[in-house]
This record gives sequence, structure tokens and C-alpha cells, in this order.
Amino acid sequence: MELSQNTSTVKQVLILGSTGSIGLSTLDVIAQHPDKYQVFGLVAQSSLDLMLAQCLRYSPKYAFLQNATSRQQLRHKLKEQNSAVEVPESESELDQLCAHPDVNYVMAAIVGAAGLKPTLAAVRAGKRVLLANKESLVTAGNLFMKEVAAAGAELLPIDSEHNAIFQCLPATYRGQPATCGVKKILLTASGGPFRETPIEQLATVTPAQAVAHPNWSMGRKISVDSASLMNKGLELIEACWLFNVSPSFVEVVIHPESVIHSMVEYVDGSVIAQLGSPDMRTPIAYGLAWPSRIEASVTPLDFVKLGQLRFESPDLLRFPCLRLAAEAFDVGGSACATLNAANEVAVDAFLNGNLRFSQIPSLIEQVLQEIEVVAIGSIDEVFQADRIARLETQNRLAEFL
Repeated sequence: MELSQNTSTVKQVLILGSTGSIGLSTLDVIAQHPDKYQVFGLVAQSSLDLMLAQCLRYSPKYAFLQNATSRQQLRHKLKEQNSAVEVPESESELDQLCAHPDVNYVMAAIVGAAGLKPTLAAVRAGKRVLLANKESLVTAGNLFMKEVAAAGAELLPIDSEHNAIFQCLPATYRGQPATCGVKKILLTASGGPFRETPIEQLATVTPAQAVAHPNWSMGRKISVDSASLMNKGLELIEACWLFNVSPSFVEVVIHPESVIHSMVEYVDGSVIAQLGSPDMRTPIAYGLAWPSRIEASVTPLDFVKLGQLRFESPDLLRFPCLRLAAEAFDVGGSACATLNAANEVAVDAFLNGNLRFSQIPSLIEQVLQEIEVVAIGSIDEVFQADRIARLETQNRLAEFL
């Protein structure tokens, strides 16, 4: 892979997870500002047809599919189209791509543990990393934040809630709440589709019902996490690493309208909130342009039509995943990696009809209680904890069938 230094004022953007919802929204924002941003590279798992279409439309310099067979097919199809897009050969070249000197910004939106290594490669290269991959902080938060500090990388959260908190904190915030009068972080949650469903009925909900989020358009796995509030539990863990606080410093608030994306409370009684339509193009545009702002074609809020804004505390009996996440962060070590892996296996089993929705937290809790917590000192140890947890969850899954 030929390396050269980028001297252009147009920012070159590498998108990890270009065929997912975040990737598609990122491409939409970039397309609105061709004078400011250019697609340098596209990376996805195996969506061959969509990746090919993206290559032909956005003409990146590089494209990469993590599935080896799909990668070979992409290379062949691009040649058929006489496209100049290059397809790196191996995963090791993907890490080089993330560290390429021409790359200015990296959108880290690959879902799952597969996004950890390339995101870390971008961090180590000192890039501006727009972080939409939860697993980087959930499974390896301590290691990840140390790498950010060591490399001097810019880490900007893209999840709507963390981006909102970032916008509400003072510009001088450096992970020390007391020094700038921050009293509490208020992390909002929609409550998902089962906020008012009787608890005894949760055992019979279907995957189709679970993925039907009332406000956001998301992938199936994330939609199920939102329905169980595990998504908010993972976001709680992320917030603790991003803003250097403990779970007790973060209050989760159910806000069904999803208009206030999160808030920060100050010691003088002030509460600063970030509001906007539930559209991921807003945090993406903010991450690309920070500290400036750019147009993102997001529908503005109409406060006259908006009506009431409701708030309530989460019911931990209905949503035990939120409790499990807070407990895992407090335990530390490999606990959060175990939590994340067990949840991924449990959600997949639910989506495939092999586990009831109400059994997801029960299975996760059993795995957390069974597996010994160990210290994490390297990425390899993170992956080892992940493998152990997945195997244990699969073994215990048979008890629920």
C-alpha cells in the first residue's frame, strides 16, 4: 500500500462500517459538502452489492470487505467496471489503511468486536476518530482510553446520547467534573417498544415486535438491545469511560419522545440539554465539523407541534440489563467484555427463535456469575475473555431451550 502525506484542505474520511445505518448517514452528510470532505476508504463486513454501489458512486481510493470471499468478489466486480478503487488483500492491510497518512477522520461504525482492532489502529495513528462502535469502550475501555491519551488522538462520540453530553459539557472539560462545576450526567433513553408492556407479557414478544423501535431506525441487534435497555447499559459504560465518571454519577432517565438526547446538570442548579430530531446525521455532522457546525439536512424541531416532553425513572425489574451493565463496570477487569459477549449471543438466539426475550438478561446474569473476572492488560486478553464468554453462553443456552 503506497503511503503519502495529505496536504489538501479537503478532509479525507475513512468509513468503517460503510454499509450500516451510521455509514449510510455519514456518506449522506459527506455528499452534501464535497468542498470539505472526500471519501478516502470504505470498509464493511460482507455486503458485496451495496459496497460495490458505494464504490461506483463515491469513488474512494480503497474499499475493503472483512469477509475474504466477498472481498475477492468485490475486487473482480470493480475490475469489470474498470474502477480504480483498490481492494487491500488482508486484515493487516486494513490496519495500515486506518493509519494511512492521507486519512484525516475515521468513522468507527463497525458493529461488534470486529470493529475493535481497526478502530484502535486509527487511534494509535492519532486520527480524529468518530466513535460509533460501542465495543471499543465497553470491552476495552481502560486500554482504549490510554491509547487515545498516548497517541493524542481526537475521540469524538457519535452515539446521539454521548454526542449530546459532549455538546453540553464545557469546552474546558478534561475528565474532571468537579473542576468545572459538573454535578451529574443525565443519560436519556426512549424506553423502547416495551416501556409500558406488562412484565408478564415480555416472555411472548416476537423479534418483529422487538426491532420495531418507536423513534429510531437501527439494525436488528441494536433494536433488541434498545428494547431490553441493554443498549442503555452499554452506553452507561461508554459514558463512564468517555467522561471519566462512575455509574453513580450518571442518571438514566426514560424520555419517550427522544427529543432531548441527554443533559448535564451543574452545581449551580443549571441543566443544559441538547435537543434535536432523532436523526443520526446531526451527531455525525458535528463530529465531522467540530468545533464548527455544518448543514446536515435534518428536519428541524417544531416546538409548537412537539407537545409535552415526558420523563420517568427506568424500572429495573422490567429492564435488569441496565443493572447488569452498571455492576459489570464497577467490577472491572473482564466483566464488561463478558457482559457484551453474552448479550450478543443471547440476542442472536432470540432473533433466531431460540430464546425468549425475557430470558436474555437471565442468561447474561448466569454467565456473569459463572465466569471468573480477570485483569485485562492487552487486546488479546479482551478477545480471550470474549471467546470464553461466548462459549459459556452457548453452553448455557441449551438449558433455556
